[in-house]
Amino acid sequence: MEGKSVENNKSWVKQPVEIDNQLTTPQLKTVLSNNDRKRKRFVRGFQKVLLPSLAGILFILLWEFQVFHSIFQLRTYQLPIPSAILEAVRENSSTLLSYAGYTFTEALLGMLLGSSLGFLFALIATSWPKWGKGGLVVVVALNAVPIVALAPIMNLWFSDGIGSRVAIVTVTTMAAMAINAHKGMMNVNPLALDLMHSYAANKIEVFRYLRIANSLPYVFTALKINTTASMIGAIVGEFFFSSRGLGYLLSNSIKVAKMPLGWACILIASIAGVLFYLLVEGLEKVFLKWHASKRT
Repeated sequence: MEGKSVENNKSWVKQPVEIDNQLTTPQLKTVLSNNDRKRKRFVRGFQKVLLPSLAGILFILLWEFQVFHSIFQLRTYQLPIPSAILEAVRENSSTLLSYAGYTFTEALLGMLLGSSLGFLFALIATSWPKWGKGGLVVVVALNAVPIVALAPIMNLWFSDGIGSRVAIVTVTTMAAMAINAHKGMMNVNPLALDLMHSYAANKIEVFRYLRIANSLPYVFTALKINTTASMIGAIVGEFFFSSRGLGYLLSNSIKVAKMPLGWACILIASIAGVLFYLLVEGLEKVFLKWHASKRT
């Protein structure tokens, strides 16, 4: 039986997609490469943004329709639903914004002061290891003191004004900066250190051009840790001695059983903490463009 050749029998062979007969081979490769990049970008965007967003929406819907209340046997006064919390935010928006600004001021001042002192301790520990490392131990020990124990002491020292909460935040943010900055200053490339010594660089120049520059990524890591720690320190400090701030409002709301308002304080504090973190992360991208981790 005489059959057709394979070349002529094309009916069972999947025909290639005709893109454009006018395209040359390099142009065709460019088109396919662009399509592949678009597809990968869409998949990355889906995994990075859309999936977490869908998970968040599902969580809020389960909360709103009291599924969690049924599972954990909770009443709505124990766990207010999201719509009630948003209503409390709307009704008390001016008070919440004013108190959030007050708390953020305490957190920012305390974090700047605590991070500066922590960086100073790291400098001393790197320059004079025999004495400085003892200072690092003291800083870590201070950080281990619970805020509830620090609050009355700081209130006695700085009265019930903003100073006591700034002092609490200062103590709670020193350790992260001191440890991270010290690690960055010590973890330098030995070859770079030898090169500086071969150029007869003195100790100050080694610090300025090598150790401090090398510590900057660690410094920003500590600052990002301290953004959330400072908000926690300020809010917990306001629980005990304050007449303003989100911590004060949260404490009073719980006392008078206004739970939606209490949760509104938590919501605003969370948003302020996230914005604070994003601000520091943006500064990191601006000031560390030269670093290898930011160029990739």
